Amino acid sequence: MNEPTMNPNKQDNNRFDLEERLLDYAAMIIRLAEHLPATRAGNHIAIQLLRSGTSPLSNHGEAESAESMPDFIHKLRICLKEFRESKRWLRLIHKVMASHNVPEITAAINETDELIRIFVASIKTAEKRKSDK
Repeated sequence: MNEPTMNPNKQDNNRFDLEERLLDYAAMIIRLAEHLPATRAGNHIAIQLLRSGTSPLSNHGEAESAESMPDFIHKLRICLKEFRESKRWLRLIHKVMASHNVPEITAAINETDELIRIFVASIKTAEKRKSDK
């Protein structure tokens, strides 16, 4: 599913590959989780962030194979839910580790915000198409 890009680094004739962007996002989340301290709290947050931050990649693949428009919308909503959870974990990491990796954490929060906007718009478009039929 191709959507207009919001990120000029991903432009290709004003389009971009959302799957590639989700792959980059999951890789960024993995790298961030790997840099969390090996403490009880760090391990807990890393596991939670890994689950929510890598889930949209596979769930988007499921959405591409949806059996119906309601199924497609449901799977996009799962992606959106996971992005929102990831954003909260990232904000917690930013607050706790304010002196470490701030540019990387800020970049991850910003990318999460952009992906949330993309998925909200996609869900609205899909819901409109569903109601137009």
